Amino acid sequence: MGGRFRHYPRASGTLRRKHPSTRKNHQPMEQVDLVIRARWIVPVEPRGVTLEDHAVAVRDGRIVALAPTGDIEARFSAIRTVDRPHHILLPGLVNAHTHAAMTLFRGMADDIRLEDWLSQHIWPAEGRWASPDFVRDGTNLAIIEMLRGGTTCFQDMYFFPDVVARTAIERHIRAVAGMIVIDMPTAWAADPDEYFSKGIAVHDQYLGHPLVSTTFAPHAPYTISDATFERLRVLADELDTPIHIHLHETRDEIRTAAQNHGHRPLQRLAALGLATPLLTAVHMTQVTPEDIALLAECGASVVHCPESNLKLASGFCPVAELLAAGINVALGTDGAGSNNDLDMFGEMRMAALLGKGIAGNAAAVTAEEALAMATINGARAVGLGDEIGSLVPGKLADLVCVDINEPATQPVHHPISSLVYSACRDQVSDVWVGGHAVLEARRFIDGDTTGIFKRAAAWQRRLAETNA
Repeated sequence: MGGRFRHYPRASGTLRRKHPSTRKNHQPMEQVDLVIRARWIVPVEPRGVTLEDHAVAVRDGRIVALAPTGDIEARFSAIRTVDRPHHILLPGLVNAHTHAAMTLFRGMADDIRLEDWLSQHIWPAEGRWASPDFVRDGTNLAIIEMLRGGTTCFQDMYFFPDVVARTAIERHIRAVAGMIVIDMPTAWAADPDEYFSKGIAVHDQYLGHPLVSTTFAPHAPYTISDATFERLRVLADELDTPIHIHLHETRDEIRTAAQNHGHRPLQRLAALGLATPLLTAVHMTQVTPEDIALLAECGASVVHCPESNLKLASGFCPVAELLAAGINVALGTDGAGSNNDLDMFGEMRMAALLGKGIAGNAAAVTAEEALAMATINGARAVGLGDEIGSLVPGKLADLVCVDINEPATQPVHHPISSLVYSACRDQVSDVWVGGHAVLEARRFIDGDTTGIFKRAAAWQRRLAETNA
């Protein structure tokens, strides 16, 4: 473990407000909105560093300084100071692949093959019920689950991305809204022309928004024609917009691609000019050395969804090999319909343990690597690596406090190991997005969430009709 450990007296209170205007030498102090002091700070960059007796200063939604507590207190006058004496402060987690509205499908069709899950349950339910109201209510439920679990940014792939964006803004979470593209008609659009026109309208509407950005989200190679892919490539290049796609998820996908196109899906994308740094390939459970070399050469990212892949028996992503090749590997939960939760702490632990088992090496996919996959690697995969994912001055203040003073996380020999192998999402106490407090002492600032649960229950009754 990197970094230095220095002990300091524990603060007895949780919040302090102070307004000193000058230092002892009578020099004016810099005004900041917030100072957070925690037992440990894990900045993620540099990798493996853990800091004690440090604090973070925030102004106008960005990190101004990360320094020893004494230096912060001598330099800054904070409108609000938060003391968390038994906690780890870390960057907000990035869920790099999910279908937020599909929380309403949670538990609806478990323990069946992916192909049957889609064709017999999910697609019929979406055909009947997908609507702006469905997406709003499902996304609301997903957001409160993610925020309570320390996720401050999610990359979505679902219909009605305009509704996803509005809901994210209302709940004050960072969202990368997927401009869904698929050749078949859905409730969102009738054909590729409409998918592109509606998607670009969403892109233009939220261009430069402080909380929302966009990505092209073609569903999968088996639902997209070459002509649609070629058009998507041109638009992605023009707009410098990432492409977020399910890829190499199952053996059947690979077999069908070889029959229909004569190539593996990744090779097909490369032939169409889509294998670029803008590409984010989700799942990648069916991987050859040639695939790894191609991903590394083109600079694409991979999003690993270990729990969903295990539940659907889709296969195993060779994370250790991808990381060794220098490929950026992020983490995603997938949708709650196939996971069945949006728990990034669970994904970190599973990614590390599964990665070791697949590699046959207990030193593979370390706790530090798993944490990076859930933070800075995810930020890079969604196109926000310069803004979030690590606690670096100048970056946005997306921050999470984890209460480590629990039986399951004591004693603490190595804070990063405790986060990945021992802590759970229920230990998240505080969440800030762009310096804005969303969760404080395990309670939402915005108050009651009862209405969200009531609407979810109403959708359960409607969805039961689909499976009746």
